[in-house]
Amino acid sequence: MRMYDIILKKKYNKEPLSDAEIQFFIDGFTDGTIPDYQASALLMAICCNGMIERETFKLTEAMLNSGDVIDLSSIKGIKVDKHSTGGVADSTSLALAPILACLGLMVPKMSGRGLGFSGGTVDKLESIPNFNTSLTEERFAEVVNQCGCAIIGQTSDVAPADKKIYGLRDVTGTVDCMPLIASSIMSKKLASGADMILLDVKFGSGAFMKTEEDAITLATLMVKIGENAGKRVGALITSMQQPLGNRAGNSLEVLNIIELLKGVKTRLYQEVVEVAVKLLLLSRVETSEHQAELAIEKVIESGEAFERFVSMVELQGGDTSYILNSEKFEIGELFEIYATESGYISKIDTEQLGNACVDLGGGRLQKTDIIDNAVGIEMTCSLGDLVKKGDVIVKIFHNQRGLKQATSLIQNAFTYSENAPAPYKMASAYVDINGVKKY
Repeated sequence: MRMYDIILKKKYNKEPLSDAEIQFFIDGFTDGTIPDYQASALLMAICCNGMIERETFKLTEAMLNSGDVIDLSSIKGIKVDKHSTGGVADSTSLALAPILACLGLMVPKMSGRGLGFSGGTVDKLESIPNFNTSLTEERFAEVVNQCGCAIIGQTSDVAPADKKIYGLRDVTGTVDCMPLIASSIMSKKLASGADMILLDVKFGSGAFMKTEEDAITLATLMVKIGENAGKRVGALITSMQQPLGNRAGNSLEVLNIIELLKGVKTRLYQEVVEVAVKLLLLSRVETSEHQAELAIEKVIESGEAFERFVSMVELQGGDTSYILNSEKFEIGELFEIYATESGYISKIDTEQLGNACVDLGGGRLQKTDIIDNAVGIEMTCSLGDLVKKGDVIVKIFHNQRGLKQATSLIQNAFTYSENAPAPYKMASAYVDINGVKKY
């Protein structure tokens, strides 16, 4: 078998690759016997000519088995995971894990770091002094068994083929390919060992999928991959037409989570409840959305979810005094952005708000960039709000770096109109093995 022939088969003949050919590619690229230039050629051929479902299933399986599959058998109970396709001010996982743990589910979560305008869960947790996201597999299981949840960074031994392939996709213009996106996400999620997975697939100006239609297509494919692998998988389709929370930036988002778990119904609250409900139904802990919502609200209002978050931070080495006294978090200098005209806020370019955070030092353009946890933005308005010229719409927290560029991006991110836009809807559909349910 030759890589040259596999490339030609997909490029010119547009034929489905056999399981053996896909396995040959993954094995050879992972061990270095297939060079980058041949891998890049095949990725471009796949991007141009696509893959049928069987090919995508096999590609996912081969990448999944290219490294370690996490053994969670020492964790007792129903183990659940959640994955977001990313966005601005999405710190859902930080609140979701302790809430679900209070309701009897086990949440052994592996998360990533941020790159570009999309923030990373690991970075947010590491804004808590001494919080350890690099636990050994044994300690990871101990923490989950003790408090019901733990969040760590993805290890280099999980799906190494995907890591190498993604590095090529990022520089060869082959990122926006459904089979490659779906197999990349699902190979890591399946390798993480959970019994069931809830996917939060976002669309809009602050997401990688720009349209709801594309988000549903991607979600449907990932659900099928999961079911083919013997996992129960559902996917919530959510909007990223505005930042998910009202604050973006690592320390600022942790402050949001502290407030939320203390019962403050921030903008993020709706998303957290919606995702938690779907996981409770998916795991069959609850049988109705109403009962699931009541259970979630109870553990928040009683303070149990906040206490569980404090416990997780303590068990992972974090300084809990910052959680118990949030004023200890260092936040940058305040600079306010004003509405440039009067009217309804009809559109927000969420990606530009994320880019503004990066310019301030709150995100990465390269994996080696150092993040300033103290910087970010706070929204004082939402999509559809009526504002007057001169009203404060965004607060910037900065440490001098990138303020001019960030200010320009934020000012240009808002569109105003005389008429109110259609009401904002956070969740628009749910996808599972039975199909698509529109809201």
